[in-house]
Amino acid sequence: MRWIAPLLLVAAVAAFVLGVRSGRIAVPERWNPWAPLRLEAPPDTFTRLRLARLSADPAGCRAFLETTPLDYEALPDRATGEGCGFTNAVRVDALPAKVGAPFSLSCRAAASLALWQHHVLEPAAREILGADVARIEHFGSYACRNVNHREGGRRSRHAVAEALDVAGFVLADGRRIRVLKDWPVDSDEARFLHDVRDGACRYFDGVYSPDYNAAHRDHLHLDRGPFRLCR
Repeated sequence: MRWIAPLLLVAAVAAFVLGVRSGRIAVPERWNPWAPLRLEAPPDTFTRLRLARLSADPAGCRAFLETTPLDYEALPDRATGEGCGFTNAVRVDALPAKVGAPFSLSCRAAASLALWQHHVLEPAAREILGADVARIEHFGSYACRNVNHREGGRRSRHAVAEALDVAGFVLADGRRIRVLKDWPVDSDEARFLHDVRDGACRYFDGVYSPDYNAAHRDHLHLDRGPFRLCR
């Protein structure tokens, strides 16, 4: 009869989980792993899990983007070579900060970008620099190439439209912050760049900065990918 108590516990846990998932049992959103991803919700323990679910839910990912201020257009699926191409991708035209040349990102990478812009980029610019971000300067996103352009290497996340290289920012008051120029100095601009790098690690999988290697001395590489690294 010793099996009865564990069985009852398992049944109670299963009933609780089903109740939470169905909405019959209300729990605070920050403690509910099945709560939908919302742009305005502060990041919590389950934010990354909610982002991960979008990877397997193209329609849900597009529905989330519709709730964000991103100016974007859906792109047809595309294959351009071995290991290159994208599915469920969008062309990002604005964040709402201007971006110069539009760029292509997978829907899940665009979702991470929207969260980073809302919860990290704009608050850091206002708190540290006292101005909004008017434009994001970038080196592009989708490109059919290997990591660091090496021949014979593995494909970059750029090859599947899951990475964006951010070179700097232009503020609403005209100030220009560049990773190459401002990262290594002791200034508010450098503190801002370090803050947006650190904050990106909550929403992206790979975040590479000048602290990582010389190849990233002039930009922040933000990607959704199989590896977790923040440096």
